[in-house]
Amino acid sequence: MKTSALSFREKLGYGMGDAGCNMIGGAIMLFLNYFYTDVFGLAPAMVGMLLLSVRVLDAVTDPIMGAIADRTQSRWGRFRPWLLWVSLPYVLFSVLMFTTPDWSYDNKVIWAFVTYFLMSLTYTAINIPYCSLGGVITNDPGERVSCQSYRFVMVGIATLILSLTLLPMAEWFGGEDKARGYQLAMSVLALTGLAMFLFCFANVRQRIRPAVPSHDDLKNDLRDVWKNDQWVRILLLTFCNVCPGFIRMAATLYYVTWVMGQTTHFATLFISLGVAGMMLGSTLAKVLTDRWCKLKVFFWTNIALALFSCGFYWIDPHATVAVVIAYFLLNILHQIPSPLHWSLMADVDDYGEWKTGKRITGISFSGNLFFLKVGLAVAGAMVGFLLSFYGYDAGAKQQSAQAINGIMLLFTLIPAVGYLITAGVVRLMKVDRQLMRTIQDDLALRRENFRDLHVIQRDGVAPQTGEVK
Repeated sequence: MKTSALSFREKLGYGMGDAGCNMIGGAIMLFLNYFYTDVFGLAPAMVGMLLLSVRVLDAVTDPIMGAIADRTQSRWGRFRPWLLWVSLPYVLFSVLMFTTPDWSYDNKVIWAFVTYFLMSLTYTAINIPYCSLGGVITNDPGERVSCQSYRFVMVGIATLILSLTLLPMAEWFGGEDKARGYQLAMSVLALTGLAMFLFCFANVRQRIRPAVPSHDDLKNDLRDVWKNDQWVRILLLTFCNVCPGFIRMAATLYYVTWVMGQTTHFATLFISLGVAGMMLGSTLAKVLTDRWCKLKVFFWTNIALALFSCGFYWIDPHATVAVVIAYFLLNILHQIPSPLHWSLMADVDDYGEWKTGKRITGISFSGNLFFLKVGLAVAGAMVGFLLSFYGYDAGAKQQSAQAINGIMLLFTLIPAVGYLITAGVVRLMKVDRQLMRTIQDDLALRRENFRDLHVIQRDGVAPQTGEVK
């Protein structure tokens, strides 16, 4: 059984939700380290401690938020209302995080820890319900891929806006006062993100509910989610899928600056071209999965990425045109699995309900988000450790041959190994097209049987259909 096709407006609205997250989250990934050290005035070691400490807290807050979202009762459903309730606090704490008070160093450290923690807490409270929402707006696997394709195209647009405007706005608003410039520039971007969240809330509907409602406590939900063998495997896939791409992204600026010998201006255009390639890859995901099973597309795309990344190592870095074309094509390939990955999370949630009789969407997605954050942290740490191992010196006018080779490995061969590992993990997944058809038919029958029973218990009064209340 399949739901009707989603409208363009609803798919756009769903994509706007992650675009709103990325208007702020992207600024954190791209610029927060520099802001904390060069503008706010924190020691680099303190920044590292700050960022690492929040990952530890995520291990606690992510599953709790998933459980809270699963138990939310409102006229807008379980997950959708969090876009309305938390968007304003998230925007506020994000601006405060990029605000530099004129205090002593110790007090500024406290301010940084408090504002970063509050921002992270509200990010968890909005992002986990948002990601879970993708699993309950439709039960059609094809439409899920389409929604995720829209989502990542919108993320690409948001990333382009962010990367091209934040630094110019900071300079325009602040001039010599970098702290004021960052604060006001981030305010503009955060308010843009707020509008995107509200657009998502207004245009997305939650339709899928558990075939048989459950009222178990958190302990039982945490126990039962581990009975879903595909959920355990997709956690591993989430970790493996994020690492190679993030390693290459983190090494890109080093590659452009030290290996290609290009300017920062060229690097901005180079990275923006990569984002454009990723947007194209997002759209190709739906085209490919209309013809082939998403697991096959996922597997073979990672094989192609591994081969392409290996070939990139042998391209002359001074052949600028060849490098630019290869980088653009590499980013197209890189982004194809992203919509498939997130739609697979929804399929795994269906599989868990089919196998165990319980739908635990919030906890299921919160586990994936936690492993994604861990993957980002591990990948970032690998880049730092390997640069140090190969003798990279940030203050040098010219890097050693060993350091140059290390940067090239981080940009090409090391991600290639990661893509091969990811392809191997994909082979462990069994929620292919045929099994998902069986699952959807069985779940539809369960919902129909439960509704018939409910009608009998209510003396023939039929329940309301449409959006979940």
